[in-house]
Amino acid sequence: MRKLIIAVGGTLILAAPLAQADIVGFGASANYWDSDLSGKAGSNGDTVDIENDLNLDSDSNTNLTAYVEHPVPLLPNVRLDYTKVDLSGRGQLGVLGYDGVNGDVRSELDLEQLDLTLYYEVLDNWVNLDLGLTARRLDAELLVQETTGTLDVSETSVDAVIPMGYAAARFDLPFTGVSVGAEGNFISFDGDLLHDINAYGQFEFALLRVRAGYRQMSIDYEDGDDSLDIEIDGPFASVGVTF
Repeated sequence: MRKLIIAVGGTLILAAPLAQADIVGFGASANYWDSDLSGKAGSNGDTVDIENDLNLDSDSNTNLTAYVEHPVPLLPNVRLDYTKVDLSGRGQLGVLGYDGVNGDVRSELDLEQLDLTLYYEVLDNWVNLDLGLTARRLDAELLVQETTGTLDVSETSVDAVIPMGYAAARFDLPFTGVSVGAEGNFISFDGDLLHDINAYGQFEFALLRVRAGYRQMSIDYEDGDDSLDIEIDGPFASVGVTF
């Protein structure tokens, strides 16, 4: 059985004084993430550098967030986050190859995440602090196919639901609509390590919220004979509404 070491646990949440919203609030946003990829993948004892050997570059990414906050005591607020990153490239593998594939190859990496976060507002004034727990559905698949010869194909996949700690802090500059903050998820267990953090500056005007910052996501995870040890990071910009 794997031992869980969660960065933000339920004990910390229950021990802290809780701040509740006076009315039901809702927010949603979409962002563009100009991400770069580095790291490696493994399958059946073989490893490949997915940046240098496969030359993977980002084709597209989708990032959506929605949340609901309410005034009901002890009942957590709810947040949903969706991230999808698609990458492709052409590279060349040596004689030893990767999982039975060698020579000239074309590759695709599809990574999809869906987060359900339950959290509490510990502080809610010009200093804001949220703490909670996240259930992350991680689904990643790397396809590597020869473009000449036997056209062999290798498939490396990771599919799991992972519990993670969640924390978000924001500092508001009173009467300006300007704020800075950071938020993220983290977990380490049985040699696997995942974190997803971002720092940002934000401006709010009426119902509109504009945010820009930097996001770093790291996945070091084994699923049977397959593994991913990758980092995706880069600047992002988002536009959202709050009610």
